[in-house]
Amino acid sequence: MNRGFRIGRIFGINIRIDWSWVFIFLLVTWNLSTALGEFHSDWSPALRLGLALVATILFFASVVAHELAHSLMAKARGVPVRSITLHLFGGVSNIQREPESPQGEFLMAILGPITSLVIGAALTWVALMAGAGRLSALSDPAKVLGQMSPLFTLLLWLGSVNVTLGLFNLIPGFPLDGGRVLRSILWAMTDDLRRATRWASWVGQAIAWLMIVAGVAMTFGVRIPFFGTGLGNGLWLAFIGWFLNSASAQSYQKLVVRDILQDVPVARMMRTSPPTVPPAISISSLVHDHVMRTDDHCFPVMEQDRLVGLVTLEDARGVSRDAWDTTSVGQIMTPTDQLVTVRPDEDAAKALDKLMGRDVRQLPVLRGGKLGGLLRRRDIVKWLQLESELSA
Repeated sequence: MNRGFRIGRIFGINIRIDWSWVFIFLLVTWNLSTALGEFHSDWSPALRLGLALVATILFFASVVAHELAHSLMAKARGVPVRSITLHLFGGVSNIQREPESPQGEFLMAILGPITSLVIGAALTWVALMAGAGRLSALSDPAKVLGQMSPLFTLLLWLGSVNVTLGLFNLIPGFPLDGGRVLRSILWAMTDDLRRATRWASWVGQAIAWLMIVAGVAMTFGVRIPFFGTGLGNGLWLAFIGWFLNSASAQSYQKLVVRDILQDVPVARMMRTSPPTVPPAISISSLVHDHVMRTDDHCFPVMEQDRLVGLVTLEDARGVSRDAWDTTSVGQIMTPTDQLVTVRPDEDAAKALDKLMGRDVRQLPVLRGGKLGGLLRRRDIVKWLQLESELSA
């Protein structure tokens, strides 16, 4: 299930906020408000806090712009994009499958950092030229900041943080944008996506461990160029390194799983005779006569040997227990025309993409328009475990 909530839709792409984003939003706002007080002690606390709040909102808007650049390029190349999610570490585009070529990977990866760098350079130039009056004022940055109005202070901060965002994402640590650029180059050289991903993942993990070691050193007072020193900065850098290491390893594992499932038909792992229910029974009957007596939480809804929908335990939970006896399965099910389905001869890797893309646990398998079975996530996991044990 998706954590967080949806805040809007741009170019057909859902924009979502993960609950972890709330923490980083408040942290950035507070830190920026404190920093503004060092250069503008004459500003009121309300002004500093208000400006910090606006700046943080605009910063995350620029993160959305960064991710939109990835997503729109992906859509232009025929790769589906379901959503963009803002979270603790910035943002991520939910791109449903790997690109078809190294060129597509390169373009999708590089466009995000370029967008951030262009936004950052433009805002910084406007702030310095209009706010400071001359570029020579860069020789005394503290004086420049102290003399700037709230508007141009805002523009300068947004500009610098976007430049930093663009440069950081160019670090060749997979799955950062720079790591994906590296993978596209390795892919073009080897003509092997899996090998290129493995090598890019190794580089990403090496960079992640450097971040972790540097972060720990910073907590003990060592000054690292650009990152500085101190307990807070050190822990944050180490935390980012840990996240990058985990994401790099998981990205490679996901590709391996898709490679294993490639060219394996859904028919080999689907459940051929899933239990079904009619639309007329009550939710109470569904729960007590079907869910409680089996380990199934999802049931195809059949009427005269025709699939009319799918009902899950989560659907039942959405209805007050007082109404279970008077509410039918047909009223809470997901109708067939809203379901994502697969065929028995369809590639299991593509079926997994559909499962993950729609964030569902099962897909009806249709053969000639009739129900042929049910493919569940746990069926795929069980098949992968069996393949692993047989290989071992």
